Amino acid sequence: MTGAHGVRPAPGPDQPPVPVRLVTFNTHHGVGDDARHDLPRLATLLASADADVICLQEVDRHFGDRSEDVDQALLLSRALDMQLAWGPAIDEPRPGARPPRQYGNALLSRLPILVSDVHRLPGSGEPRSALRTMLELDGSTLWVTATHLTTRSPEERAEQVTALAALHTEDMAAGVLVGDFNARPDAPELDPLRQRFTDAWELAEDRDDQAGWRFWQRDEGHTHPARAPHRRIDQAWVSSGIAVATARVLDADGASDHLPLVVDLLIPSGV
Repeated sequence: MTGAHGVRPAPGPDQPPVPVRLVTFNTHHGVGDDARHDLPRLATLLASADADVICLQEVDRHFGDRSEDVDQALLLSRALDMQLAWGPAIDEPRPGARPPRQYGNALLSRLPILVSDVHRLPGSGEPRSALRTMLELDGSTLWVTATHLTTRSPEERAEQVTALAALHTEDMAAGVLVGDFNARPDAPELDPLRQRFTDAWELAEDRDDQAGWRFWQRDEGHTHPARAPHRRIDQAWVSSGIAVATARVLDADGASDHLPLVVDLLIPSGV
């Protein structure tokens, strides 16, 4: 069965659910807390998660000197031997035959990608987008939407969240919405999301994070900033019927200013 990682599907009279391991991670364009662009370090970290689906924010494609002008999305997909879906938020042409300067969201998948589309989100300042994909599972499908919301204001985030929630319609069955929301899960502007999705961290049967000796923050799921996390802004939200076996915040090994969130999902079969 696709995506088995030691997660035991719940028994039932019908087909058992399909386990899928998903990672969401703001990569800070591959630049770690040592101010060094190190794509092999990032690829090694992602490989260690052994995920079926990896959703990345702040990914560069020929963006410039800060990331050595490389195509990070393509190089990571090749290094991990995973399919790639790409959702630019910034897309600027360059003179001559040079590829465009792009920055945005990437999805890497071991599962077949059946549908992939990009949706611009409302707001001013830095452009924001959502990458929506449909993945093929054994006996079912899974919609995954990855995004990175604005830092400008709660009002603009509320507009973006409303647009995001509308991307998952009733006939789409199982769906997950992940990314860097730049807001706490209980923030008022995320209310349209809470009406239709459930916070995977709260739903998880088993949770673990990087709080360490800070016992008063244990199992809080904080992901930012990486060196002393105290904000849970990197999140995964699941539609009705999806169970969450585990949710973990991993050590980023200095690869970014965020920490990766890993969730083990159980997707209903036959939907």
